[in-house]
Amino acid sequence: MASSHLLLLTLLCGLFVYRCHGACAEVDSDTEAVAGKGFKLGCISCKRRSEVDGAATVEWYFRPKGEADFMRIYTYNEDGPTIEHDHFMDRVDWNGSKRSNDIQDASIYLLNVTFNDSGTYSCFFNRILFYENYEYNTVVSKVVRLTVVAKASRGTASIVSEVMMYVSIIGLQVWLLIEMIYCYRKIAAAGEEALREAANAEYLAIASESKDNCAGVQVGE
Repeated sequence: MASSHLLLLTLLCGLFVYRCHGACAEVDSDTEAVAGKGFKLGCISCKRRSEVDGAATVEWYFRPKGEADFMRIYTYNEDGPTIEHDHFMDRVDWNGSKRSNDIQDASIYLLNVTFNDSGTYSCFFNRILFYENYEYNTVVSKVVRLTVVAKASRGTASIVSEVMMYVSIIGLQVWLLIEMIYCYRKIAAAGEEALREAANAEYLAIASESKDNCAGVQVGE
């Protein structure tokens, strides 16, 4: 019984470490790009329950500065990326989740930024969550208001965003370490209990054998 408990604890801890290894943290995108340079448009939407399998497709829309309507500029699904607008043709690369349909990072990289790229960008996650007996559809949207400048100037929002990103990463690592230590202590305690039970069983077996030997000697006499 103790060995079964030990195996179960080991499997649970291994599963926990596997799940936490891919921990997700939502970080706002930078909002200031430099003309002629590349720029990452960040868009991250973490699942609230990481243990639930899911799949998502992504759509990016753009509304130029001073305009009223959005235009679809980029899509990403199980078939890969598609640039939907001529203004961005050959200038957008996928910079999000790779080798998985369970997309949580839908960031894209904009090449050779121009002043005409200033405006509002919206990304949409069309997500399906697969539960045991049903599927749940949800749509999550994120907005990035981009300003294009001639020369880089690091703003307060960018600094705060970067600091929060590192704080989130460090916090997740500390939490993971604490949970790993807790699991390993549980495994060690279960192992010690298994050893004690094995020793007790061996002692009882020896005692029983000795008793049987004594009874045999008395019968012989």
